[in-house]
Amino acid sequence: MTVGIDFKSVSLIGHSVELFLVPFATGPYPTSSWQPVGHPAHRSPNYIPNGTAKLLTLFHPRDGIVRVKGVEHCPNNVLHSWLIEQLEEIVAALPEAQASVTVEQNRQQWELWRKRLQYRFTLPDELPPLRLLLVCDNLAGHKTPSFVLWLCTHGILPLYTPLGGSWLNMAESIQRILKHRALDGTHPTWVPEIIDSLEAAARAWNANPTPFEWGGRRAESRIREKQHRLAGSGAYTCRPVKRIKTLLEQWDHAT
Repeated sequence: MTVGIDFKSVSLIGHSVELFLVPFATGPYPTSSWQPVGHPAHRSPNYIPNGTAKLLTLFHPRDGIVRVKGVEHCPNNVLHSWLIEQLEEIVAALPEAQASVTVEQNRQQWELWRKRLQYRFTLPDELPPLRLLLVCDNLAGHKTPSFVLWLCTHGILPLYTPLGGSWLNMAESIQRILKHRALDGTHPTWVPEIIDSLEAAARAWNANPTPFEWGGRRAESRIREKQHRLAGSGAYTCRPVKRIKTLLEQWDHAT
């Protein structure tokens, strides 16, 4: 989470966080085998819904740290207040911004990350050094003008995934992991029970986090570009094998 102006800006790719929000309802959660102890496996029984929990999630792929907060309702004031609190802590812990970049170069750095985006808001006239990329989906609450302006004034650029593009957000992957660890094979009957389980799973994850790396077709093509395939098998080298000229080629070159 380069610029063509200064390759030090490439380090920004390590300073991105990803936001995702998904509801978790009360009721039995299936696992590979769901049944009371000593009884044969069976389908989940019918249940009466008793509310839904939502998990606010900020994920830092470079070190694998996840920040979460479980809530029962998530209006903009709840979402924005939590995000502002967390993002202030994240930005304060980042290395100092470059002071040698000109105003024009700084704006070009901001604009570089917005190329080819479907949704592009108008940047403020005065921009601080770019410190952080915030990847989030395109919900209306993430595009509130006052919130977007706060992000920009603190050096944070929001990048919105397109419709149907939730797979571009790595925070969705960490939420799936937390959901399976916290809820598989359980039957929560009220919302605080779900919230406690999800937050406990996040604390356990952060005790020994696993960094994420982006995959996908472009990443695969970049890897292939660095591979030099060999004839005769599926082997490849990370650098080209020097080709020895034949005697005829040496003679032609000499003449």
